[in-house]
Amino acid sequence: MSTVAATRTQSPAPARPRPRLGWRLRFGALSLIWGFSFLLIKVGTESYAPFQVTLGRLVFGTAVLVAAMAVKRERLPRGARLWGHMAVAAFFLNALPFSLFAYSELTIPSTLAGICNATSPLWGMALSMVALSEDRPTRVRVAGLGLGFLGVLTVLGAWQGFHGLDARGTAMALLASLSYPVGWIYVRRTLAGSGNSHLSMTGAQLLLATVQLAVVTPLFTSVPAHFALVPLLAVAALGALGTGLAVLVQYGLVAEVGPTTAQMVTYFIPVIATAAGVAILGESLRWTTPVGAVIVLAGAALTQVKPKGGAS
Repeated sequence: MSTVAATRTQSPAPARPRPRLGWRLRFGALSLIWGFSFLLIKVGTESYAPFQVTLGRLVFGTAVLVAAMAVKRERLPRGARLWGHMAVAAFFLNALPFSLFAYSELTIPSTLAGICNATSPLWGMALSMVALSEDRPTRVRVAGLGLGFLGVLTVLGAWQGFHGLDARGTAMALLASLSYPVGWIYVRRTLAGSGNSHLSMTGAQLLLATVQLAVVTPLFTSVPAHFALVPLLAVAALGALGTGLAVLVQYGLVAEVGPTTAQMVTYFIPVIATAAGVAILGESLRWTTPVGAVIVLAGAALTQVKPKGGAS
């Protein structure tokens, strides 16, 4: 559920005062926020079309970042070429994956969507071996890649012929997780070292994604006859907390403990998403789901192991 990737390769943020809350508390809060995002998507799509859920999410998320920019007196980046690259980043890192996850949860449980999200590091590893010449594969990372995709097959119950699985919804969730590393690689190639702050870059990125959904949504949906309160609150929380506040929290974590530790939140998201889906939504859970999820996370962790003597 990342919206931060568009600025991970930017220059380090300047030193800032030590936050009042310890980084472990903020790490836990971020894990909970992103873990519950899949539940919020499920609740939102009960009354609103997937594009409407995504548009609402982006509107509320953008509002939080715009407010943060106003407080810090930061301006949006300038330059047509830069905005063109950010529009592509907004599509692959926000508009496309958010929409795909929303559509996928029409037919698959939020628990499965959360586990599919955990495959992003696997896709990223596979793509980086092709697209990034400086990102050399190692035996450990390749083994992690194979192990991770074995875990995916376990979650899906491949040896049972994918019985009871909605192929279309699952494919959408997996494509959503693939969209993130595609966006990250594009950003790494085009937006690294732009000189703009993390906040202004991501604020512009979310603004562009909002515009993209504002154009698409009316073409495929109609205005709801009534606005159901609980699903609307779910969409508002998904945007304000899961997209806006989460970005700000992760910025602080990256600045304080580094990107490697901050990115470990990825491994807690499917655990929380599964627990929330089962406990709150009453979703069923086959033994293959948690077992496969553990294998996926183990493989994803191995793909992040840096080769000795240098960064990957």
